[in-house]
Amino acid sequence: MAMPPIMYGTAWKAERTEALVVQALHAGFRGVDTACQPKHYNEEGVGAGVRRGMEELGLTRGELFLQSKFTPLRGQDPNRVPYDKTAPIPTQVQQSIAATLNNLQTDYVDALLLHSPLSSHEETMQAWRQLEEHVKTGVIRRLGISNCYDPKMFQRLYNDAHVKPTVLQNRLYRDTGYDAELRALCRERGITYQSFWTLTANPHILASAPVQAAATRLGATPAQVWFKFVSRAGCVPLTGTTSGAHMAE
Repeated sequence: MAMPPIMYGTAWKAERTEALVVQALHAGFRGVDTACQPKHYNEEGVGAGVRRGMEELGLTRGELFLQSKFTPLRGQDPNRVPYDKTAPIPTQVQQSIAATLNNLQTDYVDALLLHSPLSSHEETMQAWRQLEEHVKTGVIRRLGISNCYDPKMFQRLYNDAHVKPTVLQNRLYRDTGYDAELRALCRERGITYQSFWTLTANPHILASAPVQAAATRLGATPAQVWFKFVSRAGCVPLTGTTSGAHMAE
């Protein structure tokens, strides 16, 4: 399954996750992003929503793009870690992937991302090597990383990886210069840049005169104009809207 041009993000949906994923699939979304991180994601609810949506819409697994993440220990709620927090990093990754497959009721994921770099490059590579083993078996179709804003760090990961990252998922906002250097690197390497907080972090753009004028001229919303601009710039935006109207837009 090719990555869709826009993905549905499922963070912070809690007990509403299943119903919102079903709603998103009915609205036409075919890509869903989650994480094995109970602190912010209800991955089991994502799996239940995907299963229900597939049954109601007559979809096959091959028509959906499911993406999850391995979240390092420092990003987990210490009381709800989905793997043995005392285990070596490769074992943590292995247990997290097993939990993801069980939660999503699938035997593979289309993409698996490191939720962030680990404490050192050496630890990051320990996790990456374990992810690569799951690519070999077909459990993971592509690899990537999220929350990596240092071009040198990303380039080092790329250089040292046997299975190269094909996804970089970052917050797209002014504070990082909209990741201009990283996005250029992604274009050069054929890596998909996914953006999150695409709307939330950019209210000044949505309210800007050019976006407002384009929205009026096209009969669209400012959000639609910005999403289209971001897409044409080579990014795949995530949206976590809970509004049925906004999903349809």
